[in-house]
Amino acid sequence: MEDLPIESGEESVNINRLKSATLDGTIAKVVEVEATFTKGLPGFSVVGLAGSDIQEAKERVKASLLTNGFVFPPLKITINLSPSDIKKSGTHLDLPIALLIALNDNEIKKEGVYIFGELGLDGRVKSSTMIFPLVLSLKEQNLIDKAIVPKEAMEYLSHIPQIEFIPVSSITEAILALQSKSEAKEKNIYTYSQKSIDIKGIKYYYTEDYKEDFFDVKGQEIAKRGALIASAGLHNLLMEGSPGCGKSMIAKRLGYILPPLKESEILSIAKHQFLDGQIPSFKPLRPIRSPHHTATSASIFGGGSHSARIGEIALAHKGVLFFDELPHFNKNILEALREPMQDRRVNIARVNNKISYEADFMFVSAMNPCPCGNLLSKTKECRCKESEIKRYRNRLSDPFLDRIDIFVTMQEVDSQDRGSVTSKQMHHEVLKAFVMQKNRGQDSLNGKLKDSEIDIYCTFENKALEILNRAVERFGLSHRSIVSIKKVSRTIADLDSSNLIQKKHILEALSYRRRK
Repeated sequence: MEDLPIESGEESVNINRLKSATLDGTIAKVVEVEATFTKGLPGFSVVGLAGSDIQEAKERVKASLLTNGFVFPPLKITINLSPSDIKKSGTHLDLPIALLIALNDNEIKKEGVYIFGELGLDGRVKSSTMIFPLVLSLKEQNLIDKAIVPKEAMEYLSHIPQIEFIPVSSITEAILALQSKSEAKEKNIYTYSQKSIDIKGIKYYYTEDYKEDFFDVKGQEIAKRGALIASAGLHNLLMEGSPGCGKSMIAKRLGYILPPLKESEILSIAKHQFLDGQIPSFKPLRPIRSPHHTATSASIFGGGSHSARIGEIALAHKGVLFFDELPHFNKNILEALREPMQDRRVNIARVNNKISYEADFMFVSAMNPCPCGNLLSKTKECRCKESEIKRYRNRLSDPFLDRIDIFVTMQEVDSQDRGSVTSKQMHHEVLKAFVMQKNRGQDSLNGKLKDSEIDIYCTFENKALEILNRAVERFGLSHRSIVSIKKVSRTIADLDSSNLIQKKHILEALSYRRRK
């Protein structure tokens, strides 16, 4: 906190400052909480585009100070939240406001410390769901080294590394912490108990808790192979088949065999969950989100007239977004999905604000072959007219389908079908392919490679390249389709522990292409 005297006639006014932050979308913006105490009619005002929850803080601050033996100054108190062009919200600004008032005549020993906390009327310092995203975002921007935070928030804040946290449970403890001259403690380092793989000095964590097992999926060997390849490279996947053949079963089990996560990715998933009001488990499990086909555009992409909120796409960050009954989704939603599938971000533009969210997800979808679902059945008769089937399929545009790497046609269920492979076995294969990708120096897995990285990491033997060139001529493949085939064949080669993409790998990759 700084004291800057301003000469005004015969009296000088001190401006005191403390640091906090507010969220702009998912990005934390530093907020300087300033206070002045001037002679005049006693009053208490908060300026600087403060939201209603901050305006209510005035009553909480008054009550918490008075119930803890502090005298509320009989002066005109003005609190400014700078910069004034950013709208602020969140009850976590209660504590810095109260500290400025309680210590208006005292020296502050700690400078550069960030302060977060909601106040109870009895002076208790409480947590809020905004604190974790704020601290993590500030850390990602290298803006924060130490912070005074609620003690009850340490259960999850302790996961954020390299920050000196000063936990407090009351306003009295916060005042003592701010006035203390004690040296900084060691910065926080959290140790994960889950299994991990160490690759080039970076730890990637995973769990072997398979609540949904692929062994429960009877038959469907081609679909399970496609799911394995999709999981190993985080490729977008579409499964087509009759009702009840196991499409949703496979999708639900994908989350347990996906590649491991590094610490920053676990924290990024947790940040999005906090923004949705959830308390995360901090387990290295990628999220699976499966919105219903009647969901609105705002619920899937996020939105709001005044303050944009995240939607299902952002909550699927680093995980799976599953669309069941794909053609039944609104066509505008499917077309709008093309941008985040390509750019891995969601951009929301409103009159009052423009927000951008991270949305790096694996898109998985399922659909019936026709409106009645029996087109591919050998035992049931399809009741659909040809025009109905065409209209049903035309709901999915070519540009949208071009962004899907793997297309699988499901087989009919047979009474003799049995489970053949467990989730643990499939996960082991995924981990093996993951190690190969990371040892090549890839930041992204195969399904998320940029066009500029394809030629670097997708190296073919001559026969494989000849087959690909013939396929391009024969099927008239688009550039995006060619890129998808290269990426899928790269993942198949990784599952086969092969550095070069061979003839058999490109042939299998071509078998998963879309048939027009």
